[in-house]
Amino acid sequence: MPQVKCKICNKEFYVKPNHLKLGWGKYCSRKCASLSRRKGQYVICDICGKKIWKMPKDIRGSKSGKFFCGKSCQTKWRNGVYSGENHYLWQGGECVYREKLIKSGRKIVCKKCGLTDKRVIIAHHIDKNRKNTNLSNLVWLCRNCHHLAHNHNEDF
Repeated sequence: MPQVKCKICNKEFYVKPNHLKLGWGKYCSRKCASLSRRKGQYVICDICGKKIWKMPKDIRGSKSGKFFCGKSCQTKWRNGVYSGENHYLWQGGECVYREKLIKSGRKIVCKKCGLTDKRVIIAHHIDKNRKNTNLSNLVWLCRNCHHLAHNHNEDF
């Protein structure tokens, strides 16, 4: 009875003689056979540190040399790197007033009515000049109060 050792786990197993002639008796199971064909390596996600398997094609295809466990980690990295002046649609930074208000630490609350629903709160220029992005010229308003400020000249 021909006994051979598995090339992956070194376990001894029986192989039919005609299978040996065909060169088939190399692995003890399908699991070991699939492990023998597996190419690639483990890499670490650059955002969360999770260990992930990447194929050689994926490793060669990475333009940045960074690897991510999924789209959410990739998006976190991309939003940090390709924002502001590095974004391909950057037009000089005239429209960054909302980000300025957020970074200033002001609470996102409507200055006129006190609404706190972030879905409807927008940045408003007091002097109605969009190019004047000084913090003293910016306030938070809900859409309703913003409409009143622009179309009905109501003060807040």
